[in-house]
Amino acid sequence: QRFFFQASNPGQFENDSDVLWQRGHVPETIVYHGRVGINTDAPDDALVVCGNAKVMGRVMHPSDSRAKQNIREVDTNEQLRRITQMRLVEYDYKPEFASVMGIEDT
Repeated sequence: QRFFFQASNPGQFENDSDVLWQRGHVPETIVYHGRVGINTDAPDDALVVCGNAKVMGRVMHPSDSRAKQNIREVDTNEQLRRITQMRLVEYDYKPEFASVMGIEDT
């Protein structure tokens, strides 16, 4: 899969002294050193998408079995004992976070 980016002056970005976009070490990749916002000019994390995201392939996540090895069964009695020691909580979202994220039921 290829990604193409074009600046107002191809090959250059707004400030040459702030080179944030670079070719990746892996072929056909590009790296941005900073935060990326889609439909927002104030991203507060590495990637912030304000709106729907359509994924036409797979999303790899640390909990994905494709990223793991040596998967084995565990002693369920021991795991249930550990679960009973967990701290369970209920919470409300802060109103300022809920409004920005479009969460109605806080």
